[in-house]
Amino acid sequence: MALTGAAFSAVLLLWAGALFVFMKPLVARWREPVFRHPVLVIESDDWGAGPPGQAAVLNRLAETMSRVRDSRGRPALMTLGVILEVPDGPRIAAVDCAGYHALPLTDARFDAVRAAMQSGIAAGVFVPQLHGQCHYWPPALLAAARRDEAVRAWLTAAEPAATEALPSPLQSRWVDASVLPSRPLADAEIHDAVANEVSVYQRIFGHRPRVAVATTFVWTGAVEAAWARMGIEAIVTPGRRATCRDASGQPGCVDAAMLAGERSLAGATYLVRDVYFEPALGHAPQRLADGLAERARQGRACLVETHRFNFLQQPDASLAALEAGLAAALVACPTLWFAAPADIARAIRQRDPAWIETRLRPRLAAWRARLDEIPRFRRVARLTGLALPLALLGGRA
Repeated sequence: MALTGAAFSAVLLLWAGALFVFMKPLVARWREPVFRHPVLVIESDDWGAGPPGQAAVLNRLAETMSRVRDSRGRPALMTLGVILEVPDGPRIAAVDCAGYHALPLTDARFDAVRAAMQSGIAAGVFVPQLHGQCHYWPPALLAAARRDEAVRAWLTAAEPAATEALPSPLQSRWVDASVLPSRPLADAEIHDAVANEVSVYQRIFGHRPRVAVATTFVWTGAVEAAWARMGIEAIVTPGRRATCRDASGQPGCVDAAMLAGERSLAGATYLVRDVYFEPALGHAPQRLADGLAERARQGRACLVETHRFNFLQQPDASLAALEAGLAAALVACPTLWFAAPADIARAIRQRDPAWIETRLRPRLAAWRARLDEIPRFRRVARLTGLALPLALLGGRA
């Protein structure tokens, strides 16, 4: 018995050691809120200033979303990451790229696009959020255009431009990617740019934005501080903050990782968008449903990323895939709620009991389901035998 007791004590010490080594990520996932119901929002970026053909597609999207209802009878919801301007190509060409001129979303050429947005908002299927004044940093774009004929042709095009055609590094707004690795922007420039885009957004939509999502998910602490000063309450992230474009042009210089519900130093609530659904890239409808089911198992809201290009390049196929994906999501999670990111962030901040789970057993099950994502933890748990007691909490061993 003494040997058995000693062996048992040794096992407990081994488990305690494993838990101690991973204490920080384990505690962070315990503190992360657990949602009572499966929650889903389709997050779609790049709408606004750009190709006029968006208007017809937005109207069709609104019809598609309105046909799908959640367990509360509410229609499916899509956020529109709004871009407020594109280059005024003829004016820039007239000055031989010596200066930048904008074609704003308020221009009459975008009347139909704005009307389609407002119609979907009124129907409860669209929620706008701030994506940026533009999908680039104008001085960086001008500098690149002086060296690159393809960028110059894009910048001076006669028709409103689609920013998806730009080289990926130049699509980042909050760095100067005219050279690689990119250079940071001055805090004063960031402050002025954020103040301007919030003002323009307010003129268009009648209220300040509450949610922001950085173009290409490259942004900095200075951007977060400027957003907070202008009333941004929630920041949509991929779970980490990239602050530069590296020498190969990829998002890099990651200086922070975050879980949903954590707060930025400036006070905004972080949300995590980490399910990707791009039908034009071959993503099947079941991908959306599987992503929701996994997030529901983890007690997390499911923010699904998709982009304008799907619905402009392949409208019929992409709309059909989206509707099929939403239908599959309802089959996978019949108690599903459709919700806006601002409402998700509010529920987290207020610990709203209608949204946030307080019972111990469901919280333990959700916590266990989150542990496999911690690098190396699953392997250590198996090697030490810790996976066996953890399995009793509701997850798999």
